[in-house]
Amino acid sequence: MKLLSPAISRLARLRHWRIEQWIQNPIATQREVLQDLFTHVQYSEFGRKYGLAGISSIREFKKRVPIHEYNDIKPYVERLMEGEEDLLWNTPVSWFAKSSGTTSDKSKFIPITEQSLEDCHYQAAKDVLTMYYNLNPESDLLTGKGLVIGGSHQINSINEEIHYGDLSAVLLQNTPMWANWIRTPELSIALLDEWENKIEKLAYTTIPENVTSISGVPTWTIVLIKKILQITGKETLSEVWPNIELYLHGGVSFIPYQEQFKKLIGKDITYLNLYNASEGFFAAQINSTDDGMLLFLNHGIFYEFMPVEEYGKDDPHTIGLNKVELNKNYAIVISTNGGLWRYLVGDTIQFTSLNPFRIKVSGRLKHYMNAFGEEVIVDNSDKAIAIASTKTNSVVNDYTAAPVYFSDNSNGAHEWLIEFEKEPENIYLFSYELDCALKNLNSDYEAKRHKDIALRMPLIKSLKKGVFTEWLRSKGKLGGQHKVPRLSNDRNYIDEISAFVF
Repeated sequence: MKLLSPAISRLARLRHWRIEQWIQNPIATQREVLQDLFTHVQYSEFGRKYGLAGISSIREFKKRVPIHEYNDIKPYVERLMEGEEDLLWNTPVSWFAKSSGTTSDKSKFIPITEQSLEDCHYQAAKDVLTMYYNLNPESDLLTGKGLVIGGSHQINSINEEIHYGDLSAVLLQNTPMWANWIRTPELSIALLDEWENKIEKLAYTTIPENVTSISGVPTWTIVLIKKILQITGKETLSEVWPNIELYLHGGVSFIPYQEQFKKLIGKDITYLNLYNASEGFFAAQINSTDDGMLLFLNHGIFYEFMPVEEYGKDDPHTIGLNKVELNKNYAIVISTNGGLWRYLVGDTIQFTSLNPFRIKVSGRLKHYMNAFGEEVIVDNSDKAIAIASTKTNSVVNDYTAAPVYFSDNSNGAHEWLIEFEKEPENIYLFSYELDCALKNLNSDYEAKRHKDIALRMPLIKSLKKGVFTEWLRSKGKLGGQHKVPRLSNDRNYIDEISAFVF
């Protein structure tokens, strides 16, 4: 099998020149992408509505088409799911990626076209592999198998033609034949949706394989690694898979998990960050020493960048790649070969390099928690707090919450500091009701809470009245627009408040 490595490396180098073309010509590449998108959309209902036939100007496109969020495209999505065609794109839509919901929906459904699968998600994956081999020509990566760990992989059918599932399920279900040769586990296990059983089968079926890479969110990967070590009695994963050399991660910040992975794997490997969302495969870290991820510019996505201060304005201003600046927060606005048009993803990014264009995810337009892939936003937490208060006959003045990261002895959790006006008689009942409400409001949180595999019950700490006010006063931020941050994706605020109080 090692004889494959030189041949694969040569193929990677032959293909790499095409990647270099769009890296070296980013503005021209993006204009070509937009023109190709216009070619398709002009025959759709959306294209006719906004008069997109025959236009070639980016300025005219921005003038005619407003910024869209999920609720704006939801009527189109509902009609597509009922079997209508040619609404947002001119080819049939048979798949939808289910992800965490908007302020009014538990889940949202992003249309996936044949073009977005082939020219975006799969092409980007091949380009990551090509660039990895270009930098590591002696790699034995493809002499073994890649272990793919996703979220809940259940496929749901609306009818014989239309289906939905989380992004990893959609990608696995439609994987090209060549990819199945180098992937483990087999599809029947990868698509299991009951995680306790799935982790067990993942472990037992992959232990005998020659696994050289792992792809997945850190939380589920840690759970699986610990299960494998428990079964084998080994101290580190490199004792089970001595040829492991690469871990591809994404979805949440990897910083809190770095030391755990080094300890669990037991040898130096390459860690690369991917930015692959339901809406598209946006970027990837090519070299572990890079500060940021290379923005993918030739994969069926046209990008605009909205300075965050523009969010909420009636006619927000966006800019192109030729005007972006380093270390400034932008919200991503995309038009895609999946039928999304000037769509506000909700993530904020910063450019870490302008030649080539590299980015890092800096947060969300709204406060959120996403340390484990749960994507809890303030609207979720506000509603859940209200429900729990009603059910326990209590009143909440203020609160803040942050993640508790995985440790050697326990999985993750959310810690809540709550200042009650009227305390519940039973704080544990309040925690239970809060947890139930979050599950009902947010499908990603519900998945991570399943049988405590990734997330434990919320940890509630009751604060005496006035604590948050005094903390804000100590920061010189009392009054005006200053508020206690509801949610945070790190522990900076909650640790500071805890130190102030306890």
